[in-house]
Amino acid sequence: MKLSSNIALIVGSLMLILTLINALSVNEITPSIERAEVISALTSISILLIGFLQKNPNGNISSKLKSNAEEGFYLKDDMSITQKNELAWGSHMILTATASATVFLFKDGNVLLRRGLISDDTFIPGKICLTATKKSKYISLVNTKFYPGREEFDSILNNLPSVIVFPISANGWLIIGGWTDRCFTKSDELWIEGWSKKISNIL
Repeated sequence: MKLSSNIALIVGSLMLILTLINALSVNEITPSIERAEVISALTSISILLIGFLQKNPNGNISSKLKSNAEEGFYLKDDMSITQKNELAWGSHMILTATASATVFLFKDGNVLLRRGLISDDTFIPGKICLTATKKSKYISLVNTKFYPGREEFDSILNNLPSVIVFPISANGWLIIGGWTDRCFTKSDELWIEGWSKKISNIL
């Protein structure tokens, strides 16, 4: 792949240079020459573009979660069957239908749900969670390495590439961690936001 991309870049560059030389050496510019020059230039640029794309077919490679955590499922015991069923169904759907690695639900100082890749560390809500509650809207950290205070979520799962925080009460949050940065679509966020409102009423 690297050799073919280099060949494409060399051929494209050479064609573009020859096109420029030809344009500068023409004594009289006619409509047919103009058309030929435009077609030649577009062809050269297209070949150059193909070469660049072959060099980096995936664009900027996203950072992926690297964790030794194991998959698990925890539900707090002292909840009703209705609450447990809703949390079990909803968390399963989020993990299977989106690029989430972990689902975490915290309310009034208690962990109600951990699912996906989980840890046993103690979670303490920080500035990001409190800001989500204050604004009464979810906060999406599409790439956590650019956000100060991202360590707030290390107790859920260390070095999460992306996080979405949904306030469900004055002291409660649904937190979704993604496998990579920018892995959640707008429809994912809206769907999870709708579910967070539903569980807010149920709880």
